[in-house]
Amino acid sequence: MKKLTILFVCGAGLGSSFAAQMAAEDVLTQKGVEAKLEHTDISSAVSMNPDIIITAQNFQTQFEKFSIDEEKTAIIYLKNIVSKAEIDEKITPVLQAKGAI
Repeated sequence: MKKLTILFVCGAGLGSSFAAQMAAEDVLTQKGVEAKLEHTDISSAVSMNPDIIITAQNFQTQFEKFSIDEEKTAIIYLKNIVSKAEIDEKITPVLQAKGAI
């Protein structure tokens, strides 16, 4: 099984992306999914080609300016970046589509 790369993105690549990473880690562990988790800022994220980008809803307009190949990189927008329930609900179909679960 391929190990997915999941990138958590916020404006500065520090606080909120790290908080989201911690929350998602718990969700992934419960599902038995092993993934490489990293956090960064928006401009760096575009060149990294991860399998999944997880970011806050308020960054959606910024991401839409970039040409990210959504066949390769799924982008998940969260209203509450530390909500495990929301992360679980939104990441599950993506993990299934990518063959991770």
